[in-house]
Amino acid sequence: MTAVAGTSTIVLFHSAYGLRPAVHEAADRLRAAGHEVVVPDLYEGQTAETVEDGMVIKERIGRDELLKRAVTAAAPYSDRGLVYAGFSLGGSLAQNLALADDKARGLLLLHGTSDIVDDATADDLPVQLHVADPDPFEPHDWLNAWYLRMRRAGADVEVFRYTGAGHIFTDPELPDYDKEAAEATWRVALGFLADL
Repeated sequence: MTAVAGTSTIVLFHSAYGLRPAVHEAADRLRAAGHEVVVPDLYEGQTAETVEDGMVIKERIGRDELLKRAVTAAAPYSDRGLVYAGFSLGGSLAQNLALADDKARGLLLLHGTSDIVDDATADDLPVQLHVADPDPFEPHDWLNAWYLRMRRAGADVEVFRYTGAGHIFTDPELPDYDKEAAEATWRVALGFLADL
């Protein structure tokens, strides 16, 4: 099956908090715009109430295992030219998968990025990042270096910063939530996805 113009198959990865209601709500929002959305549960049913608890789960599972689970979840759809997306930790995983997939159609990062290997290639890959400003997990120096490395890899990168918002400002159940920033993020992100 090939994607219809303006619609995509999106793999949406959750944050360190696990597969919370906000992730399902985001998937529903994307589906309402005509996209097919896959929402893997990389924590296998575990969720966290605090970022600290989420980091404990993440560390217990391990980064390599989480990446393996993400690859396994995306694999059945990879022939479609996926859009990879994720929240915070999920954005980091999405970035790793997108840069390793020469059929990737796009990369939507919400609140998180990942390091980039020196020989990474992302020829004309559309990438959009939405991030708080400032964000303790994504400081300015890191983001500036990340942007330059993504551009060097060939990605077509847009960065949207939201002053005064908390780290995961799109989740209404978290203290970071910022309704205005969240709505602006979704408005811009939906436009980005429609253009892929």
